[in-house]
Amino acid sequence: MVKHILIVEDSRTQAIRLKLELERYDVEVNIATTGTAGLRAARTQIPDAIVLDVELPEMNGFSVCQAVKADPRTAHVPVVMLTRRDLAADALEGLEVGADDYIPKDTFAEQNLIEALRHLGLL
Repeated sequence: MVKHILIVEDSRTQAIRLKLELERYDVEVNIATTGTAGLRAARTQIPDAIVLDVELPEMNGFSVCQAVKADPRTAHVPVVMLTRRDLAADALEGLEVGADDYIPKDTFAEQNLIEALRHLGLL
């Protein structure tokens, strides 16, 4: 069965780059570019995982994650936060609202994301 991953990222360039990388692992990838669109997509598509930026228009990633985890239909969906926000306090907040992993966007971000998704049994 093909896995479905939802990317919630306001940068189209970054979202498409991630989509192309993940599709190499034979997963279906959808993109949402705002927090509210991401939450709506999570609730209608029920993906196998969500890759979530923090700084998003309309609704930040912390709020999206908290709403996903509070909804019984999506509470089981792993959320991996992938963001430029690299302070320990930000990572702690992400984990406190329910993220399964928190990855700062740095040179190794894509490799760390792939490993996190492998660890979750999605790749």
